[in-house]
Amino acid sequence: MELEQRVADLERRLAALEGARRDTSRLDGSDFWALNGLKEKLSELGAEGGGILYTGSVRLPTGEPYAWQMGALTEGLLETDWTTAAESFAALGHPVRLRLLREVLGGLRTAAELAELDEVGTTGQIYHHLRQLTGAGWLHTPGRGRYEVPPARVVPLLVALATTRP
Repeated sequence: MELEQRVADLERRLAALEGARRDTSRLDGSDFWALNGLKEKLSELGAEGGGILYTGSVRLPTGEPYAWQMGALTEGLLETDWTTAAESFAALGHPVRLRLLREVLGGLRTAAELAELDEVGTTGQIYHHLRQLTGAGWLHTPGRGRYEVPPARVVPLLVALATTRP
């Protein structure tokens, strides 16, 4: 019950933030509850170089709920080999693959259902795109011919999409 209350409180806060005017030029902290929490945590850790945090509480059109949080220290991100991320980014770099991901999140889960969509190409092309997304970890196959976005990838996918908005 305590967890349900906490999630409900977070959802209310998120709704309030979504309805509020978004002025990111204000850095006084009044609208940056997540940022302030991150700064506190970084201070506790003695992480002078800073860090990042992304989190989300999502209910898909299919009704499936996802709650997820990921953080990383800046130092670790800057020192790692970024070329290992190329395959993951490349998989997202095609409009048809993004469409397929959106449709899978929306409830179309089989290759046959996806093949019925307009403007996604031939069956062979669809399977090529599905293999690219699966190989990069954006999709997995829980059963023959069925596709799902892994739970740990739902919020990061939506975060990646959100970063493309001005």
